[in-house]
Amino acid sequence: MNELTFRDNHQVDSRRILYTPSSFARSCLMHLQEAGTLKALSPHKSQRSNLSSYLFFVVEDGEGQLEYEGKQYPLAPGMCVFIDCRKPYSHATSGRLWTLSWVHFDGMAMGGIYEKYLERGGQPVFQPADVQPFVELLHTLKKTAASGDHIRDMRINQQLSALLSLLMENSWRPGAQRHRPEGNKSLQAVKNYLDENYHKKITLDDLAERFYINKFYLTRLFREQYGSSVINYLLYLRISRAKELLRFTELSVEEVGERCGMPDANYFSRAFRKIEGMSPSGFRKLW
Repeated sequence: MNELTFRDNHQVDSRRILYTPSSFARSCLMHLQEAGTLKALSPHKSQRSNLSSYLFFVVEDGEGQLEYEGKQYPLAPGMCVFIDCRKPYSHATSGRLWTLSWVHFDGMAMGGIYEKYLERGGQPVFQPADVQPFVELLHTLKKTAASGDHIRDMRINQQLSALLSLLMENSWRPGAQRHRPEGNKSLQAVKNYLDENYHKKITLDDLAERFYINKFYLTRLFREQYGSSVINYLLYLRISRAKELLRFTELSVEEVGERCGMPDANYFSRAFRKIEGMSPSGFRKLW
């Protein structure tokens, strides 16, 4: 696939790949729509809406501004933008003309992924501690799209997944900067306690009393730090252990539930089905 070079009324010099994914990629994979670099030759503004796309770009040099969801964000070197292009947006360079690298991409699960990004504290604009991994991935995506690799769509899917992993990592907003260090130490102690005692009866009131912390404050901090409520974290610990026992022991389903802190067989079965989509006995038969 050839790289296209554009000069738009002497405003921008852009080099891009307009990519057409296969029907398989569109229906099953994260897929690329466009990748490129842009160097502004004079001040300009781009404005779009209703694109079936998600846009990620890095400001490599220069300055500008993004307008998105009624807010304005100043952009400077090393800053990243990640937005849903179904919503109206515009971006414009300042007098200090910028250079950008970008990708437009989509996928069947992208709506849920972007919601999770926002839920974790992700912002439309952020400045990572190290922007170089993002820049390298963008250049790799562009190179892959231009190649003749016969499994190109799979490689693009892998690279877009790596990009999303970086975005998720940088979206994380734990309470490290908003709460006292001793509060974070208490949270780690709570998590360690859950990891070691998941098989016991544990309530928020028990944890609050044991660790001398208000249960509502604990709930909020734990979610900020670990991305899950205390109750859900405990449930997933128990289900993970139950899966291990179901696969590698001859214990009855009821005994498995008891050993994982869920002695009520009906509750154990409902909780297991909610997470795994099947009953504990069905899981055992399957594996």
